[in-house]
Amino acid sequence: MKKILFICGSPRKKSSTEYALREAMKAAEEVGDIETEIVLLRGRKINPCIHCDKCVRENSDRCTVYKDDMVELYDKFYQADGYFIGSPVYDQNLTPQLCAFISRMRPTWSFLKDDHNVMRHKLGAALASAMARNGGQEKTVDAILSFYQTQGITTIGGKAGGYNGAMLHVKWSEDPVATVQEDTEGLEVTRDLAKKLAIMLTEQSK
Repeated sequence: MKKILFICGSPRKKSSTEYALREAMKAAEEVGDIETEIVLLRGRKINPCIHCDKCVRENSDRCTVYKDDMVELYDKFYQADGYFIGSPVYDQNLTPQLCAFISRMRPTWSFLKDDHNVMRHKLGAALASAMARNGGQEKTVDAILSFYQTQGITTIGGKAGGYNGAMLHVKWSEDPVATVQEDTEGLEVTRDLAKKLAIMLTEQSK
């Protein structure tokens, strides 16, 4: 059975990004033979990478400097077959929480330097939400896709209307979940992308 890891970069409770990712999880599970898990970065203590390269020198697949909440996430990341990462747009980019998480994946170079194709069969999809229809979603999605590409992970996009990933419009509200539910087109693209990710992973097993 293939596993998809959903990673939510939002620091907020009642997050529109988390809601959309959970909808994506349901869609992926409908395909069958798919295991899903969501990781919420909210509230986790993850120090940003200082690029000391101690992990690379020691051939470690995890950071050997910080013992923080990132420790348990390495195995979750390595054991997954697919990824669906989502972030709200902060200043036209990823949230600081997701930036810290991505930076701490530097240890992958300890094995990628010997074989750049180690993770080529893993698949990655992306999602971004913002309070404007054109509020930086594409830049944020591209940042997530670029992360996959640096890892050698194969990226996937959606159908017309969601070429690179899912991009949601969330109006300002005390209840962002209620407003993202109004973006039926964005949620449809999100669900379709998750199904495509799941289908492509299950086809690998045939």
